[in-house]
Amino acid sequence: MANRDYVRKSPAPKKKNTRKSAPKKKASQRAIPWKAAIIAIILAGGLISLISMLNNDPEPATPSATIIPVAPKAKPKKALPPPPKEQWDYMQSLPQREIEVKAKEQVVPKIPYIMQCGAYKVESQAEQRKANIAFQGLKSKVLKLEGSSWYRIILGPYTYKRLAVKDQHVLQRAKIEPCIIMKDTLGK
Repeated sequence: MANRDYVRKSPAPKKKNTRKSAPKKKASQRAIPWKAAIIAIILAGGLISLISMLNNDPEPATPSATIIPVAPKAKPKKALPPPPKEQWDYMQSLPQREIEVKAKEQVVPKIPYIMQCGAYKVESQAEQRKANIAFQGLKSKVLKLEGSSWYRIILGPYTYKRLAVKDQHVLQRAKIEPCIIMKDTLGK
């Protein structure tokens, strides 16, 4: 392939077009849309005549009736009646009364509650979760049940479910989730 010189000192001569081209049209003057112009003038004239008609409307006549001010009738002043006597005596009787409140005895459930905060296949992950729980001031243990390959993180036992829920909220605030509260049926 021959080397070409892409940078020329003089432009190459233009080739003449051998095809016959159609004669060029002269730039035609823009035609004025007469119909649209006439409609616009008629609408503008109608709008102007409508505005002038509205301005020439006579003002409504003011009523010619005279207004006679009526003086309010003076009401006779009545004296206020005396205040009623109190029918209730709670103001004197309440301070002397004593109220007995009998609290229901809380029934301690036979099966205590526990809280499980994760189950892992790898013991190191379970120990890491146990450490995170210990940073929150709670004591947990890692259990591996017989016949299972899972390491469970258990908190408890709790005598009341309310105590387990309280610790669950502490862990939720520390973004340690999910923790499940259940009855201790693990066989211990």
